[in-house]
Order: sequence, then structure tokens, then C-alpha cells
Amino acid sequence: MKDYLFLLGGKDLEMVEIRKILENEGLNFIDKDLSWGAKLSHYKEEIGEITEDKTIVGIELLKDMEVGQEYIEVDHHNQSTDKPSSIEQIAKLLDIDLNRFQRLVAANDKGYIDAMKDLEATKEEIEEVRLRDRRAQGVSREDERLARESIEDNKKIYGDLVVVKAKTDKFSPIADRLYPTEKLLIYTDKELTYYGVGARELGERYMKEYGEEKVYYGGGDDGYFGFGKGAFSSEKIEKRVEEVIEFGG
Repeated sequence: MKDYLFLLGGKDLEMVEIRKILENEGLNFIDKDLSWGAKLSHYKEEIGEITEDKTIVGIELLKDMEVGQEYIEVDHHNQSTDKPSSIEQIAKLLDIDLNRFQRLVAANDKGYIDAMKDLEATKEEIEEVRLRDRRAQGVSREDERLARESIEDNKKIYGDLVVVKAKTDKFSPIADRLYPTEKLLIYTDKELTYYGVGARELGERYMKEYGEEKVYYGGGDDGYFGFGKGAFSSEKIEKRVEEVIEFGG
């Protein structure tokens, strides 16, 4: 096996399980406990200190810098959305099998609850994976409370599009409570995420206009897309909200 050094990206349940795999296999990794939107440059100092002949494996890191070593990019978002989940890519790289829970985690990260149902996940398994994913993303009890309030106070419906202005920057507890929805838009003054029919089309359209540092998408044709926090002013976010409502309403 090559001398790998794994660099971990934004924390969610999939990244937590990837870390467990690396620990169990006794492999070298660095985990800076990053959040969504993590970049390779977050590890610039550590990469600069590497003197051995290592193969760097960047897991869900925006490649915003070049490295002198051999580099393997592991991701399944944006232009890589058609690839297997990151944990499945890691399992293939290490030639190991995923257990039942890890396969559910992979399905959840790639295709949300519908994908877990395709694996015949039980209601209890789905609830456990979603709860643990929210916790891994830093969703607190207060965020859960604010999610309920957001739905009660701010939910609007435009045709088959459900729109919620969130009182928390954690969108997953809102999306989980509203599942299943064909089209769902959740936003704050600083960011937005759209889930459902046509998500990839929107993601590709906006990425062509604004670039990978501001736009993300994944989960297939009808997965999700969004603008990262701080990508636009509140006025421009409102404009994007209007555009998405026009698209999906």
C-alpha cells in the first residue's frame, strides 16, 4: 500500500465514519474538524511540512492550491456528483468492505432518505442515521427547537415548492421534519439550499455563473444545491430566492 496521508474535509456523519475507518486501519490522517466548504488550503501549512514521499488524499476539500506530492481527490459533489460516495471511494482505495451501518451512511450522504429506503432501511435505522448526521454537523437542541419554529412561523407554499426562512443556520433539522417534499427551499439572509427536482440543473447553472467557491450541488439530478454562507449579500440572496421560487413554484 502507498504511504497515504489523508486530509479530512467538512464534518458530517460520513466524515466521522471515514475517520473511524482510518483509525481502525492505522493510517495517517489529519482532521482539523472543518465544516462545510472546507478547502485544501486549510492544510497548507501541514502540506508544506511534508518531506517524505507521501500520497496525499484530500477528502471533500475544494482544491484551491497545488501540491508537490501525488494527490488523490475524493469527493462526490459538484462535478464529481456522479461518483460513489466518499466513504465508498475510501473503502475501494483501501480494499475493505463497509458494514451495514456504513453502507447506510453512504446512501444517506449520496441520496438522503430515499437512498436508505432503497437499501430497505428500517424506520429506526433511518432515524438513527439522520439523528447522528445532524449531531455530527453540530446541530444542537436549540437548533432543533428553532427548526420547529421556522416551520411553524415561516413555511410558505408555492405550487409544489415548500419554502422556509430559517431561524437557524442548520438546515438539516428543517429538511428532515418536512420529508418527503418534492421541492424544498430553505434560506436565511446569508445562504440558501434547495432540495429536490431540478437541483443539479440549478447547481450547474449557478456554478457556471458564480464558480465553485460560491455554489455547491450533489445528490444526483434531484438532489440539492446551494450557495455557501457569505457568498452573497442579503439583498442578492433574496434575489436568488425569488429566482428559485420562479423555477420551482
